[in-house]
Amino acid sequence: MDLIKSENISYNWADKVILIAEDEVMNYLYLEEALKETKAKIIWCKNGKEAVDKIISEQIKVDLVLMDIKMPEMNGYEATKKIKSFYPKLPIIIQTAFAMPEERKKGFEVGGDEYIEKPIRQNKLLSIINQFINIRKKHVR
Repeated sequence: MDLIKSENISYNWADKVILIAEDEVMNYLYLEEALKETKAKIIWCKNGKEAVDKIISEQIKVDLVLMDIKMPEMNGYEATKKIKSFYPKLPIIIQTAFAMPEERKKGFEVGGDEYIEKPIRQNKLLSIINQFINIRKKHVR
């Protein structure tokens, strides 16, 4: 059963760009599938450094970031902090298997706007993204 249709909620983010920073292929594929019906453009970065480079160095315009914490080269905390130093209004949702309260607190301290624990349920993910993607205008570069 499709969770989006069962709740009579339809998301159309065809004009939105979501960057997913996730080093685990299966986790990325799940997120990509969960977002497929929204029609959002997805950019995949396999580590925090790649995400920082895409957003800051390459100046790829992004509407929202899904940021994993445990990644090679640069973890999600460091990547979030760097991205937020350049684009403080860019929504970053931290997604992680670390469910400890101190990890959640650290995520907010580095600038994360929301925190979602794995395993991620599609309806919860879409609802959280929707809160940010429709409220904020595309950030100004």
